[in-house]
Amino acid sequence: MFSFVNMKEEAKLQLSNRDYDKAKFKKVAGRYLHNNHLEDFISTHSDKLEFETIGTSVENKNIYGLQIGSGSKKVLMWSQMHGNESTTTKAVLDFLNSIVVDADNPYNKSLLERTTLYIIPVLNPDGAAYYTRVNANAIDLNRDMQDLSQPESRLLMKVYREFQPDFCLNLHDQRSIFSAGETKLPAILSFLTPSSDINRSITEERMESMSLIAGMVKDLQNEIGERIGRYDDGFNLNCAGDTFQHHGTPTILFEAGHYPGDYHREVSRKYVFKALRSCLDRIMNDQSVDYNQYFKIPENAKYFRDVILRNVNIEGGKKDVLIQFKETLDHDRIRFVPVIEDIHNETILFGHREIDAAGKKIRLMEEGSISENVVVNKIFLNDEIFELNPQ
Repeated sequence: MFSFVNMKEEAKLQLSNRDYDKAKFKKVAGRYLHNNHLEDFISTHSDKLEFETIGTSVENKNIYGLQIGSGSKKVLMWSQMHGNESTTTKAVLDFLNSIVVDADNPYNKSLLERTTLYIIPVLNPDGAAYYTRVNANAIDLNRDMQDLSQPESRLLMKVYREFQPDFCLNLHDQRSIFSAGETKLPAILSFLTPSSDINRSITEERMESMSLIAGMVKDLQNEIGERIGRYDDGFNLNCAGDTFQHHGTPTILFEAGHYPGDYHREVSRKYVFKALRSCLDRIMNDQSVDYNQYFKIPENAKYFRDVILRNVNIEGGKKDVLIQFKETLDHDRIRFVPVIEDIHNETILFGHREIDAAGKKIRLMEEGSISENVVVNKIFLNDEIFELNPQ
């Protein structure tokens, strides 16, 4: 258990709560976000935010970048390196929207005076359009930072070398399977300061980013408590965060996770926005927290599934049926398709939704048997119908 709350931080967070609805860019919602949405945002704020086309993707889609602020502390952030991870992009657009619509806010004024931000909202526009983790060449850009075989990876490295940031923020989504430790608490957000070498050495750069992460957890704890996780720091120099940390730049991985019932990640979006504000506030004001607090954040565990049917009568025995949603793109919308992942005698895992069958027999609406990899949109438990798609 960890606790970082104090009254000053609580007041700051409450102010952020009141401001969020004003900050939110409401034209963008849901999980499917691609260049058309970004270009709409750019057009909306073309008189205030000067985006540039800084490169193109494999399929020749524009990759946009924005530099704002005039301060000495330089922060590079990028989102949608994985095309199907859009929550942090929504939060970045909310953050930029707040800069425009609330320009007189003391926080925004101070931020632009004390920092210079370089932001790439969508690094992988092809993957964003196809709703895939990989780019159009089926390459994971976050495993390409040594080979630099892809135009998107090369562009990120070029921006990094030319901008020479003091801090890097690598913005991602994580799956709904993650818990904050081996607990019944979903990891709504997760963080990591990547390793810079195989020994996972605690360098000065890592201590800086550990302190920032501990500070964000402190600022957010009054709202989401212990539902924040910490990723394993196994070293992989092919990853962007490990590469930039290896080059001596304090780097933080942000992972937007699952808030109960929030499959479109609109609540998670708000908490990423708050985490970004907290992080940048601490950077511009040199607000430090003991880096050892970082290690009190529980490591992520894979203790959740989307739906668990408990005590189901299958061939005369009681079983637990574990169901995970498969995300599929269908006419510009993301559908969450329930698929049986596993069948156990008794699972130790937790479900975001749990149904106790109490020994009732299960059968499908369609023909077919209850087995792994079967799609189960609806089921019967005896004669009672259950819809398994998220509402």
